[in-house]
Order: sequence, then C-alpha cells, then structure tokens
Amino acid sequence: MNIKSLLIGSAAALAVVSGAQAADAIVAAEPEPMEYVRVCDAFGTGYFYIPGTETCLKIGGEIRVSYDWNKDDGADFGGDFTTRARVTFEARNDSEVGTIGSYIRIEGNSDSATQGNDVQLDQAYITVGGFKAGYFLTWLDDVGTASEGDAFIDGAKFDSVSYTYASDAFTVGLGVDELDTTAGFDDLGVQGFASASLGAATVSAWGAYDFDAEEGLVVGEVSADLGPGTFELYAGYASGFSTYAQTAEWTVGAAYGFKATEKLTITPSANYWGDVDFLDGNDAWGAGLLAEYQIATGLKASATVDYYDEDLAGDSWSGFVRLTRSF
Repeated sequence: MNIKSLLIGSAAALAVVSGAQAADAIVAAEPEPMEYVRVCDAFGTGYFYIPGTETCLKIGGEIRVSYDWNKDDGADFGGDFTTRARVTFEARNDSEVGTIGSYIRIEGNSDSATQGNDVQLDQAYITVGGFKAGYFLTWLDDVGTASEGDAFIDGAKFDSVSYTYASDAFTVGLGVDELDTTAGFDDLGVQGFASASLGAATVSAWGAYDFDAEEGLVVGEVSADLGPGTFELYAGYASGFSTYAQTAEWTVGAAYGFKATEKLTITPSANYWGDVDFLDGNDAWGAGLLAEYQIATGLKASATVDYYDEDLAGDSWSGFVRLTRSF
C-alpha cells in the first residue's frame, strides 16, 4: 500500500461518514412569520400601529440643560445649573364616536444646587373629538408673547374638562377647572378661548373666572407676520388676586420674532405692568432679548437677557443659556 492508496481510502471513508450524518441530520423549522411594526400616517408623522391593534402610538421626549442666572438690586449674583427631561406618549384611533386620543407626559428635574431631583406626572388626558378631560395645560398657558419676560398668568395647569370647536379659520372653546383640592363648588373655575385667523394676522382672546376668589380676567392678543418675522401685541386685565392671576392688575406687552437666518431667531420684547401684586401705584416695566439657534434637527441652543424694574422692589437682571434636545 502506497501513499496514494492511503489518501484515496481516507477520502472514501470520509464520504461514507458524511453521507450517514446527512441522512440523520435534523432540519431546523422555518421561523414563524413576524408582524413588523407598521407606520401609521393617519394622524401625522411619528406614529406607528401597536401590533395587533388599530391604535396608533407616538413616543417623543425632550432633554433640556439650562444655566439660569439673576442679579437683584443690592444682592449678589446668583446662578444655577438644572436639567429637565420629558417623555411623551400619544395614542389615537378612529371609532364610531370620532377620533379617540390620549396623552401622557412624564417629567423629571435635577437641580445640583438643592441636591434633589423628582419625577412626576406632568400631563395626562383623554380626547374624544373636541372633548378633553384630564390634567393638562389649559389655553391660558398660551397667553403672552414668544419672549421670556411676559409674566401675567400664574395658574394654567389643572384637572379640567373642556370642549373645543375648530374650523379652518376660527377656534372657540370653553372649560371648567378644579383650582384646588377642597370639596365644593367654590373650588372651581371656568375659562374660555377664541381665536380667528385673518390672513396674515391672528386675533385671540382669553377669559377666566375663579368662583372662590370671585375674581376674573380677560386677555387679548394680535400676532401678524411682518417682514422677516412675527409681531405680537397683547394686553390683559385682572379684577383681583385669583388662582389664575397673581402678578398684576393689568399688563401690556409686545415682541418681534426676527428671523435673522434660516436657523437663528432673535426676539426683542418690552412689557409694562400696572399695580404689581395688586398694590395701588406699584408699577413695573421690563425689556428682554431672546436668541434661539437651531443647530440641527431636534437640537436647539437658546439664551436670553431680561431687565425688570419695579417701583417698590427695585430693578433686577436675569437670563439663561440652554441646550435642548427634542425627539
């Protein structure tokens, strides 16, 4: 027997063994078909169908890192780093009673100055058509301009029930709010909202009444596209101290959001308040400058400087530098 014969014999033996193993091999079963997540475009971008249902879900969120500073009259300079995170869940589906929606927003805050952080339910509500019920920011949250120094409304988030009717150019709504945790009718408030689009301009009006305080407020605002930006002018009056308004008896303010470039918006603003803290003759005025730069999709940097001068409290400076990532 030579080397050639040994090689031929070994190859033949391997072929026989391999053939026997192949005859006894277990063939793996093909995987079951998978139901992949489907895109839902019935309610806008970002939604997908929850597998096995006709309900569309959208998940979003935001992280904001901020350095806030202030310098009051006669006081030392103060500054503080804070971080805020939000996660949102929106679900919608069509039904025999109209579109049913739900919204949940969870918010967490971290503040190294106080060595504390908290996570809480920030908003949660159900919508059926124009009907809305739950814990949410009401229309009063939209009062004011795009600036940071236009304070007038102090309470805008409540357990509420509201109804909104909207057409192409006109929106009107009415809501009932629970203003505190005491039992009885007196802890309720009512508010209304109306808005009309008139070409390049939009006119809006708000009204609210606190039954316990027996005080109300009214606000009117006009915004219009002028040149490379948007001009906003608003005025408000409160009959007295209430859950809704605690800042001043009346106010007027204006701002112009100037689109300097495709990514940079600069907004100068000015405001005046009469009878601050509802003290006769205690007036105040303020001015500010807000800059916002859209670094990339979902990433924005912003900074503001605001000046405030009150008859009784004196003057102060404040502002912030922020980086916001949204998705």
